[in-house]
Amino acid sequence: MNTTDGGGVEAVPARGQPRSAAAAAKLAEYDRRVRIPIILSAVLPLIIVPEQGNWVAVVVGVVSWLVFAVDFFVHQRLLVGYLGTHLGKFDLAIVLLTAPWFLVSGAQGAGIVVVLRLARLGRLLIATKGVRRLFARLGRVALVAGSVLFVGAAMAYYAERPTNPEFATFGDSLWWAIVTLTTVGYGDIVPITTAGRVDGAAIMIMGVALLGLLAGSLASFFGLQPQQADNGDTTPDAAVLAELAHLRAEVKELTGLREQLAVLTRHLAAKPETPPDADAG
Repeated sequence: MNTTDGGGVEAVPARGQPRSAAAAAKLAEYDRRVRIPIILSAVLPLIIVPEQGNWVAVVVGVVSWLVFAVDFFVHQRLLVGYLGTHLGKFDLAIVLLTAPWFLVSGAQGAGIVVVLRLARLGRLLIATKGVRRLFARLGRVALVAGSVLFVGAAMAYYAERPTNPEFATFGDSLWWAIVTLTTVGYGDIVPITTAGRVDGAAIMIMGVALLGLLAGSLASFFGLQPQQADNGDTTPDAAVLAELAHLRAEVKELTGLREQLAVLTRHLAAKPETPPDADAG
């Protein structure tokens, strides 16, 4: 980032850092807007395989590649020495290797193409801070949900199996737990014991809480609510770092002016006074 040393000389930003405060602000805004296109460009080619003769698949393949290519050039323009970083090199390799080679007859190998498209997902997780944060949140939600499902299903299975034929197997109990946790409530399997109903109530309450957490995470990711700092993410935003560097530079300049003023004050204090006019007459 741009900083200023004590002599007023502007320092060169570190490699991989924004070229200026304006570049940092542009990059932050760009990353916010490009989240959805990046995700779609990484996922859709895995579902719709580009192939000759299918113009929809070809358009998906070409447009998804263009999104990654534009993303690379934006980072290359706004960051210092981006191509010299490991992430920049990885980004360039993804852009080159996932180019629309399928348009060339006989140039597509199914196995390697699938691997390269999976590498796009890897690049998505590595380079996109918002996506990493979302996946971290979803991972915690999935862990809690899985624990609730299996514990709740086991409790209902052992409570209902002796008296309720609807819970004949653990699979039936697991199905009931999934339906209850998601608050769908088909009603095809219903607990009849007190323990089973208490277990069902607990699963429903946890389901409402987990769905609320999931909705909040998605709303934050898609920009539907103001962004808040994560407790688990202490890395400052690039724009914040740029602003701090600018403030540091201003503080140093003010410190230098204050020192010069102090020197001038001492010089004036030490200067002998002009003798009075000797002509009295």
